[in-house]
Amino acid sequence: MTIEQLTGEILRGGVLHLDNNGKVAGGGYYRVEIIAQLFGVTVRRIQQLTQEGVLPTTETPEGRRYDLVPTIQKYVQYLSDKAYGKNRSEKETELRQQKLEADIALKESQGELHRLRTEIAAGKYISIEEVTLDYTRFFVTFKKFAMSLPSRLTGIISGHVDPLEARHIEKDLTGEVQKLLEAFVVAGVTELPPKTNGKT
Repeated sequence: MTIEQLTGEILRGGVLHLDNNGKVAGGGYYRVEIIAQLFGVTVRRIQQLTQEGVLPTTETPEGRRYDLVPTIQKYVQYLSDKAYGKNRSEKETELRQQKLEADIALKESQGELHRLRTEIAAGKYISIEEVTLDYTRFFVTFKKFAMSLPSRLTGIISGHVDPLEARHIEKDLTGEVQKLLEAFVVAGVTELPPKTNGKT
């Protein structure tokens, strides 16, 4: 039966009728091409709707066919749900949720970035180069101070020991301070982090 014949039969009431329960029945089983023509869509679209579970098929001796009445009812329900936004698939809902979460994360990171920029402008942060220079100055000063301790201590004890012994103590203390400073340097960070935008 062609689409024109099927449409004519439907309009004349020859294909469809009401069953004992008052439900529309009849219509028969049709190939995908007929259903596609009836709905005004492509065969591929009918196949997609079938794969998505929108349109049911029935196994017949001629192969899988579409029962006309349930197919029309399901398609009308699908279009109605789609028009009113009721037929969102789980995947679509999941994707919307992921997009919402990504939007929230983006807004939070933009807020954090704005906060950091404001704090940088307010002077709460200084550049890495400035920090490095300050630490370098501090450790040079600290090293001079630490290296001056043996001679100061020797000066304090010089009245209590003979000069040769005082010189010996100064030399031992100087060697000990140097070892401690070397151990301190080895234990510290010897590599600078990779350069960024110059702020820490």
